[in-house]
Amino acid sequence: MESNLRRNYAATLIHGVFGMTGFRLIYAPTIIPAYLYVQTGSAAAVGLGMALLQLGGTLSPVLSGARVESRNHILPYAITVGSLMRMMVLAMALTAWFLEGRALFAATLAIFLALGFFQGAQRVAFQMLMAKVIPIDRRGRLQGVRNLLGGGIAAVLAWAAGVYFIEQQWLGNGYATTFLFAFILTTIGLLVLQFGIKEPSAPTIRQPVPLRERWGQFAELLRHRTYRFFLLAHGFSSIARVGLPFWTLYVGERLGLDGYVIGALSLAYLASETVSNVLWGQIGDRYGFRLVYLGALFCSLVGLTLLVAGEGAMLYAAFAALGFGMSGWMMAALTLVLEFGAHEDIPMRIALTTTVEGAVSSTGPIIAGLAIAALGFMPLIVAAFLSLGLALAVVFWRVSEPRSQLS
Repeated sequence: MESNLRRNYAATLIHGVFGMTGFRLIYAPTIIPAYLYVQTGSAAAVGLGMALLQLGGTLSPVLSGARVESRNHILPYAITVGSLMRMMVLAMALTAWFLEGRALFAATLAIFLALGFFQGAQRVAFQMLMAKVIPIDRRGRLQGVRNLLGGGIAAVLAWAAGVYFIEQQWLGNGYATTFLFAFILTTIGLLVLQFGIKEPSAPTIRQPVPLRERWGQFAELLRHRTYRFFLLAHGFSSIARVGLPFWTLYVGERLGLDGYVIGALSLAYLASETVSNVLWGQIGDRYGFRLVYLGALFCSLVGLTLLVAGEGAMLYAAFAALGFGMSGWMMAALTLVLEFGAHEDIPMRIALTTTVEGAVSSTGPIIAGLAIAALGFMPLIVAAFLSLGLALAVVFWRVSEPRSQLS
C-alpha cells in the first residue's frame, strides 16, 4: 500500500473530483425531482422515480460484494460497473432530447432502475478498492479534499445548470444538456482511475460462496454488536433521507419551481456539502467517524427545523444545513463500515449496509409521494424528525467508536 500511495492517492483524488462533480448534478436533491415534476406535475410520480433509482441500488450490492470478495484485483470490475453507470447518465440525456410524454417518463423510470443498480455495484467495488489502496488514517483527509474540490465545482455547475441550462433551455433542452455534461465529467474521472491506480494484491480473499449461503454470512456479521446497532441507526437515518428530494417540491410550492430557484437551492445545498467535507474529514481522522455521524444527524435536524419554521432566505439556509448534514452522514457511513470487524468481511459489510439503506430508500419515496399527494407534506416532516431523533439516540447510546476497540 505504502509503495504506491502517492500515485494511488492522486488517482483516487482526481477520479473523485470529476466523478463527484458529475454525479452530484444527478444526485443532488434538486435537479432530478424537478425534472420528474416538470414531466408529470405529480409528487407521486417523483416518488416512484426516486424509488426505482434506489431500488436498483438495493438489488446489486450483495451481488457485487460476492464478485469482489473472491478477487485478487478489483479494479477491472470497478471500471466495468462504473462505465455502465455512466452509460445510463448518457441515456438520460439522449431520451430527454428525443422523447416526450409517456414514452419519456417510461424510459426515465427504466434508466433510473438501471442507474441505481450499477451505482450500488459501483459503491461496493470502489469502497473496497479504497480500502486496499488508502490507509485508514488518511481516508478522511482524502475524502475531505476530494469533496471540497468536486463539491465546489458541482455547486457552481448546479447553479449554472438551473440558471442557464434549464432556465434558458441550452441546446434545446436544459435538463438534457445538464445530463450530458455530467456524463462527460464522470467519464474523465473513470479514465483517470483506470490508468492511474496501481492496485496491490488482496491480503486475504474468500472462496466463492453460493448466493443462497449469503444470508448465513449476514447473520454472522450481525453478531458484531457495534455494527448491529450502527446498521439499525443507519436504517433510521435513511428514512429521513427519503425526504430530501421532496424538500425541493416543498420549497417550490412557496417560492416557485423555476430554473433560478432550482439553481439557488442546488448552490446552497452543494456548497455547504463542499465546505463541510474538509471539516468532517479532519474530525473523522482525528477523533473517529462516530463523532462525524452524530454531528451530521444533528445538522440534519437543524436543517429540517429551518425548513419547517423558516421563510424566504431561511429556506436556502435550511438546504445549506441539510447539505452539511448529508455530507457528514455519507462520509461517516462510507468509512465506518470499513472499520467494523475483519478486513475480509468488508465487501459483505458494505453490501449489507447498502442493502438496508437501499431497502428504506426504495420503498420510502413511493410512500412519501402518495402521502404528499393525499395529505400534504406534514406526515413526511413528522417521520423525518422522528427517524433522525431515533438514529441520534441509537448512535449516541449504543454505537462505540470502532477504533477504540482496536487500540
